[in-house]
Amino acid sequence: MKPSIAQRIRGLNPSQQEAVHAIDGPCLVLAGAGSGKTSVITTKIAYLVKECGMSARRIAAVTFTNKAAREMKERVGSMLVGKEGHGLTVSTFHTLGLNIIRGELKALGYKPGFSLFDPEDAKALLRDLMNKDAQVDAEAINAVQGQISQWKNDLVLPGEALSHAADDDAHFAARVYEAYVRHLRAYNAVDFDDLILLPVVLLRDSPEVLARWQRKIHYMLVDEYQDTNVSQYLLVKLLMADRQTFTVVGDDDQSIYAWRGARPENLITLGEDFPRLKVIKLEQNYRSTGTILRAANALIAHNPHVYEKTLWSQMGDGAAIRVVVNRHEEAEAERVASEILTRRIKESAAWRDFAVLYRGNFQARLLELKLQHYQIPYKISGGTSFFSRGEIKDAMAYLRLLINPADDNAFLRIVNVPRREIGPSTLEKLANYATERGTALFAACHEMGLEQHLPERAVERLTRFTQFIDGARRRMDSGDAIAAIRQMMTEMDYEAWLYQNASAPTVAERRMGNVWILIDQLEKSLNRDPEDNSPEDSNSEDTDSTATETDSVDAAISRLVLRDILEQQAEEDDSDRVQLLTMHASKGLEFPHVYLMGLEEDLLPHRNAVENGSVEEERRLAYVGITRARRTLTLTLARQRKTYGELSDCTPSRFLDELPAEDLDWEGRPDKEDPEKKQARGQSALADLRSLIN
Repeated sequence: MKPSIAQRIRGLNPSQQEAVHAIDGPCLVLAGAGSGKTSVITTKIAYLVKECGMSARRIAAVTFTNKAAREMKERVGSMLVGKEGHGLTVSTFHTLGLNIIRGELKALGYKPGFSLFDPEDAKALLRDLMNKDAQVDAEAINAVQGQISQWKNDLVLPGEALSHAADDDAHFAARVYEAYVRHLRAYNAVDFDDLILLPVVLLRDSPEVLARWQRKIHYMLVDEYQDTNVSQYLLVKLLMADRQTFTVVGDDDQSIYAWRGARPENLITLGEDFPRLKVIKLEQNYRSTGTILRAANALIAHNPHVYEKTLWSQMGDGAAIRVVVNRHEEAEAERVASEILTRRIKESAAWRDFAVLYRGNFQARLLELKLQHYQIPYKISGGTSFFSRGEIKDAMAYLRLLINPADDNAFLRIVNVPRREIGPSTLEKLANYATERGTALFAACHEMGLEQHLPERAVERLTRFTQFIDGARRRMDSGDAIAAIRQMMTEMDYEAWLYQNASAPTVAERRMGNVWILIDQLEKSLNRDPEDNSPEDSNSEDTDSTATETDSVDAAISRLVLRDILEQQAEEDDSDRVQLLTMHASKGLEFPHVYLMGLEEDLLPHRNAVENGSVEEERRLAYVGITRARRTLTLTLARQRKTYGELSDCTPSRFLDELPAEDLDWEGRPDKEDPEKKQARGQSALADLRSLIN
């Protein structure tokens, strides 16, 4: 029998209970690492519904990742039964924004079926716009894309960006921003940042729309509040300005995403905008030993705080924190790999119990070689998924357009890939014409009236493209569909285009190989064997006895599109492997045994942070790394590290001096090392070797 909500609340500690019961006004829950914040949020949602009588459809809980939203939704679902949870919103900020846009298309001036540009789609449009002025490289495009994203996150509209441009680079970026927004509008498209920007501007400028959404949402809960940017904070503020019934949960000590626009100062702004704000601190940690928490508290105490808090634990002190100094970076990687192997055997631990964290991905290269040498299974988090590769997105766009000529987003992605001299000005006029006619871009290319709006050469180029797609579709319908798709890829000479745009021939060859893998997979999907239980087909719903029938190519492509979505939303891999990840990627995770590599000046803290005065964020990053450890923590560093092929001397990180000296056990540094402990370690190492041999 499931415990009641009252029983669940009694199982929380006093601070958590206070946070659940605080429902009558604005509430900030300062939740330290490992302090059970998700339990507080999910229990509070259930409490509002079951004990306070609030309709679930009037509650919105938002966070930053699909994974966190799914976990929250599953936990709440286990507490609410039947129709109790019907209509509850548990989503990311961007999904909430998307829902507002969908509900307010008329007010925003968009047509139904608008397209969502992912970062690669946006980059392709920026490349076309910027190449009108001059030949620009990828770095320049990335810089402008980053600047536009920052402007949107800070609610700076194109006209404002142009008037405030302080130098030539900013002025150029602002002009591109203006053209970029105009083209998105013409394409009936929005980008990722628009999912917050557009709702905020609409709610800010339209009292009628604001009142409508304030009537819909009576209570908000915001997770990871310290990661909100300007526009996300304003979205919460606008929706909650009237009732002021919300709970935000966050930890200023874990704000590590300033480079993505996060503003930890939103914690201060919240108190200024909502003077009745109730602040509740969750300081009891359920994850780490007392020694690890003392180190984390001592480190983060060097940062200024608006709200002070100190983590504590009932788990006992545990082992000392080891600091291992190595001759060079190769010795560091060797030490970490060999020690994981030994400890796994000695302590009967699983590979997944070990995590190695580092500041930059490049630090994993040597470690990978060492792990491979010892045949240690490992997983690197944050790798590029198959479906997120540019060439796969191109191929998928062609397939999507073949089965759905009304897919404007697919049309825009590949109409000029490979290059067909169809520029953004042509596409803007085409989009305006299609909007007037109430039709899709592909269909508009077939209309005689288009000749009145575009030059003859532009119409000819668009006609050649649509005839090419129409021909491929006819061949698919009349014969071997896969052969028709292969012929399409060959005829348009996509491979040559890859070679023209790749950094090296081997890169182009690998990318084209990925396209053929995709088409091979499509062929397998068309002719599935009912005996085949491979992971690729495990997500299909129609794997019964009828699966021997050849599926239509349309259904098979639709399954690939679905698989793309499923892959992006896939759960974390739980296989038994050592976890390698950056400290940024480790946030929200925990491991029994953690190795933190590269505790050196210019690495952690990073050189750029030291130069631009943002060491406080680097300290928070180190704090996040330390608080991932549950039982043991090992910090490693090198005396020398290769820079541009030359060995350079390294200086130990300033953060090591900020940790409690009495909780550190140094190895490889005579002035810090305890001789007795050194002798004991030597004897222990010999004993370990003998046990492995015997």
